[in-house]
Amino acid sequence: MSNNSSATGTATSTTGRRRGRRAALVAGLVAATALPLGITASAEATSADATARTAAFRSVVGQPSNSVTRIADFYGAYIDAQSGPGEGGNLVTELRKYYVDADYLKEVEAWEDKNHADGVLRAQNVPAKWTVTDNGAADHSEALVTLTWGDRSTVKLVVDMNRDHEIIHIGAEGTGVK
Repeated sequence: MSNNSSATGTATSTTGRRRGRRAALVAGLVAATALPLGITASAEATSADATARTAAFRSVVGQPSNSVTRIADFYGAYIDAQSGPGEGGNLVTELRKYYVDADYLKEVEAWEDKNHADGVLRAQNVPAKWTVTDNGAADHSEALVTLTWGDRSTVKLVVDMNRDHEIIHIGAEGTGVK
């Protein structure tokens, strides 16, 4: 009897160990399967958050040698200056001197005297938004500047720039159409 009980005791002990090993094996398999899924889900969530943050940022690309970039730079700085205190004062004057051909600047000023409005914006007030798009031309650069006002109405201006990167025309049509 003592042999049977010791055999039974050993069998029970082996069965208990097997159950323990099975439980450990199952727990290991569950952990091995669930852990990577959790990491993947976490990585996907982190990746989605990073993508959402990246999408919230925008880029503006330009080159000083590119006429469309220069026209966009001019209109951006000019509108910013006009929106600031004192309607830009000296900054507006300096921007005009820097970006607008001296001979054409005289035409802009004559237009302003006649129309009682800003000759660069062709308006009496400052737009809320602007867009500059390449319009193309053979012997000079031409861009379409769309000014958007607070009421969402728009004005489209064609701006021509010579090879020296000076604005030589602002109007409803380009110099090729004049």
